[in-house]
Amino acid sequence: MLDINIIREKPEWVKEQVAKRNDSAPIDEILAADARRREILHEVEELRRQRNESSKQIGRWLGSLKKMQASLRKAEAGQDVGTAVADLRAQLTELQANAEKAKNDTRAIGNRIAKLEEELRQVEAARHEHMRWVPNIPHESAPVGPDETHNIFHKAQGAPEPQFDFEPRPHWELGPELDIIDFERGVKLSGSRFYLLKGLGARMQHALIQFMLDFHTEQHGYTEVYPPFIVRSRCFEAAGQLPKFYDNIYRDAEEDFMLLGTAEIALTNVHRDEILDEADLPIKYVAYTPCFRREKMSAGKDVRGIKRGHQFDKVEMYQFVRPDKSYETIEQMKQHAIDICDALGFRYRLVDLCTGDIGFSMAKTYDIEIWAAGCQEWLEVSSISNAETFQARRANVKFRPTEGGKAQFVHTLNASGLALPRVMIGIIENYQQADGSVVVPEVLRPYMGGVAVIR
Repeated sequence: MLDINIIREKPEWVKEQVAKRNDSAPIDEILAADARRREILHEVEELRRQRNESSKQIGRWLGSLKKMQASLRKAEAGQDVGTAVADLRAQLTELQANAEKAKNDTRAIGNRIAKLEEELRQVEAARHEHMRWVPNIPHESAPVGPDETHNIFHKAQGAPEPQFDFEPRPHWELGPELDIIDFERGVKLSGSRFYLLKGLGARMQHALIQFMLDFHTEQHGYTEVYPPFIVRSRCFEAAGQLPKFYDNIYRDAEEDFMLLGTAEIALTNVHRDEILDEADLPIKYVAYTPCFRREKMSAGKDVRGIKRGHQFDKVEMYQFVRPDKSYETIEQMKQHAIDICDALGFRYRLVDLCTGDIGFSMAKTYDIEIWAAGCQEWLEVSSISNAETFQARRANVKFRPTEGGKAQFVHTLNASGLALPRVMIGIIENYQQADGSVVVPEVLRPYMGGVAVIR
């Protein structure tokens, strides 16, 4: 979520930045609600001052009333004091009337405050709802463009492009022949975009997950986290998935539970409503989770094979860092993802996403794509993103500077490290042999009981 002060101070600039994302946001509605909120707060503050003053005045009058009543009782008990009694009675009547009027005025002020406080709740709720639809401001280094055609594709790196003395085949042919992927029974169980991994296919999937977790914890210094795969909707909101992507989320029909679309959602909320010590930063987590996405936004895309499914596995890196370190950190996390590509022997390329293709919560994003020789495609296996304070504001995650001072919001970053099943596609298609077998990358063999070839 953006800082409301930025919207107050530079509304036109914010609109320009949102437009760079080929998006829109209710900035004028936010400003109107915010202005009314401040008007109400000012009026309520003044009414409370009046009520307090009126209450003090009532107290003074009640004190005078008690003294006058005592004087009247003494006068009524004396001789030849008719005039004094009459005067005291008149003064007493006037004082009682003033006190009663003050009570009524105070009661009216209280009623007005109650109405304003109810309006304030409604205005704040409206402002919050509008704020939820404002995307992050893209970083100045992000290429400006309306859609993915304006992304910047960097020169391919890593292993040489695989060379074959035969026509390489796609994984949707090799997988069933090797009996490691079963499309028909996956569809029978759950419908389109589901499949079964069998035998050494299932074993390779688990081998990849464990290999990547071990690599990131041992080589890159991350702490492994095994989060719940079902979390409450507020976790999705904090990560920036709600309300924009509600239709893409699998959710419980009766309880406030949603299935993770990425471990990023859970990891964003690990330190929700906490103030961290600066000395503990950066905090580096890595997690494996299955990911569930309805894929409504990708209808008709990548329908063959296992490139895009409603359920897939992913290893995710996540960091909480000081604001001045986040753009140094995104480069480090990019390298951490590349290290996995290098270890698996992939040809890969870096993509610098333009403003129109960056995710809702992110200020800067790189993609890493690997070459798949069978389907002749570049496949995204990692997105590396910096959300700056956007997610931290929503989750209320701050750090306290070592030298003291006010707590500040952390910056949060995430990166796929890597995403399956496209890594599986890369192995099956790039390591295939003329007889239809697939060589297992050397780094995975210890995780597969020494299996070197899938036949």
